[in-house]
Amino acid sequence: MFGEKNRWLKEKQFLKSYRFIAGVDEVGRGALAGPVVAAAVILPREFDHPDLADSKCLSPQKRERLFEIIKKEAISWAVARVENEIIDQIGILKASLRAMAEALEALSPQPQLALIDGRFTTPWAGLQKAIIDGDALCRSIAAASILAKVVRDHIMTEAAQKFPEYAFERHKGYATKLHLEALKTYGPCPLHRRSFRPVSETEKPEGIGSFRRKAFGLVFSS
Repeated sequence: MFGEKNRWLKEKQFLKSYRFIAGVDEVGRGALAGPVVAAAVILPREFDHPDLADSKCLSPQKRERLFEIIKKEAISWAVARVENEIIDQIGILKASLRAMAEALEALSPQPQLALIDGRFTTPWAGLQKAIIDGDALCRSIAAASILAKVVRDHIMTEAAQKFPEYAFERHKGYATKLHLEALKTYGPCPLHRRSFRPVSETEKPEGIGSFRRKAFGLVFSS
């Protein structure tokens, strides 16, 4: 699949020196509930798709279609998550970087270079470079943003079945008016990040069930 000639020039400059380049991105950093999810993707040198873009610029339908294409065509891909309890313990920045590093560790083959969306590199031991707005400049980071977004949306939609009071399927844990009203009415559930305002300003009422899962870990990989 080939795109426009001038797309992804930032990543193309690295492809002159490295064969296996991983793009890494995370989703859910600003949410009030649920895990932060990161993805790492190594794409074939010739891969592109006309709809490939930062996940925030795509409709849910396009994200789902690209999700399947990327998984099928990637040399390697992995997704990792860090749950809300760990986020509360170590902070969202460290949790996000940990999820990215976990995703990178799961890749096979291991990348020769990792391109990280944002200002910070991760605890992963390999060569890496942080790229601001990387999901708009690098095709592998854009691909990673799509995988992470689709996986996290699925997680929150599943969570909505356990905690229907919060309508997670509609806002995916972000601070919408609907979510804030539910928090005021019901208080936080086990998925909420209690170190985040306004969650920390509410109290959990009796009767909201528990939701048990690993504190952090890999979701899946190729």
